[in-house]
Amino acid sequence: MLQLKDLHAFYGKSHVLHGVNMDVKPGEIVALLGRNGSGRSTTAKTIMGLVDGHGSVKWRDQEILGKKAFQIAHAGIGYVPENRDIFPKLTVHQNLMLGEKGTAKKPRWSFDDMYQMFPRLKERQHTEAGVLSGGEQQMLTLCRTLMGDPDLIMIDEPTEGLAPKIVELVAEYLKELKRRGISVLLVEQKLTIALEISERCYVMGHGQVVFEGTPSQLRADAAIRKEWLEV
Repeated sequence: MLQLKDLHAFYGKSHVLHGVNMDVKPGEIVALLGRNGSGRSTTAKTIMGLVDGHGSVKWRDQEILGKKAFQIAHAGIGYVPENRDIFPKLTVHQNLMLGEKGTAKKPRWSFDDMYQMFPRLKERQHTEAGVLSGGEQQMLTLCRTLMGDPDLIMIDEPTEGLAPKIVELVAEYLKELKRRGISVLLVEQKLTIALEISERCYVMGHGQVVFEGTPSQLRADAAIRKEWLEV
């Protein structure tokens, strides 16, 4: 479904990704793990057309590297950035409206779905998004991306700064995506949630993939965890 081959990426003259190879299959949750600065977020941004790169990024066997972000979004890839990027002066409901794809095809998700999963958003649907808490803004960004009806969603650090109860909600939300046939690329630092819900894991270090395997294989590989994940 999504396939990266020998992907390199740059910030100006700084070479950040050094030949990344990975893939995400239909209906699969894949965790992309690593310490800060390992290249995880840059990988997601390069897939989304937000960072210059060379190599290959194929989506459903079509090359998308070099395309604009809006073209990639219309092709069926959603992206939830770490900084959330809500529209602060618009209400919760208006933010969700901006996420709608606007095609003739009946979407998998509705406003009712969003409000059912996150009742707090329903309570605050007429509130300006800029006054929401960090956790509420994270919920809103996730839901707004879903309103575009992606077939794959890339989520960067969805549990960062969230209370444990909200983290549990996010984990359930990601499982619901899988139940509805949506693939997930989860960029995450916290091993607990990533290993609980993912089917495969990639670990990155210094802009390269240093491990690929199942959660159980990663749990059993103390050397990889110590060198590339543990603080």
